[in-house]
Amino acid sequence: MIKPKHIIFPFLAGLFLACGNDPIPKPKAYLRLEYPKPDYKTVDVTLPFTFEKNKLAERIRSIKMDSINNIYGVDIDYPTLKGTIYLTYKNVTSREQLMNLIRDAQNLTQKHVIKADEIVEQPYLNKEHKVFGMFYEVGGNAASQSQFYVTDSTKHFLNGSLYFYAKPNYDSIYPAAIYLKNDIQHIMESLKWKD
Repeated sequence: MIKPKHIIFPFLAGLFLACGNDPIPKPKAYLRLEYPKPDYKTVDVTLPFTFEKNKLAERIRSIKMDSINNIYGVDIDYPTLKGTIYLTYKNVTSREQLMNLIRDAQNLTQKHVIKADEIVEQPYLNKEHKVFGMFYEVGGNAASQSQFYVTDSTKHFLNGSLYFYAKPNYDSIYPAAIYLKNDIQHIMESLKWKD
């Protein structure tokens, strides 16, 4: 026969041992990614312009897409960030063509409105080097986080877009998007037309 004190002591001991601190959930944290400080060097390939690129960009490919209209494509790859900046240069032959190119660049950015939380426009003006344009920062789960176009208003037009190799998840790519946004802005600021 089991005595009541044999039941009470294990019950009280279990009760005291079970009474501990309640578990506290860990606070929300963000992934901390650190990228090296940008180190820029001038890129002078067989194009009608030069610019500076970050040494973190391991590959740059220049492709002549259309010999008749002098259209070039330039891909600046960042394998460690899993992203690429795509540049397209077009030779301008008329004011009407320039206006159409600007409108197309603006429309390309506006296509991201469906997935974007916001699109911030930042005009760019460099009278010394005759580089005028617009930079677009696209917030949210859009396919491209940054886009831009620049022109000299007479015969040169260049537009660019940033794309990542992965499905756009703004929270995950945000640190890399900010880092590459700064690189794109540096490309715009260091761009010089060859005349």
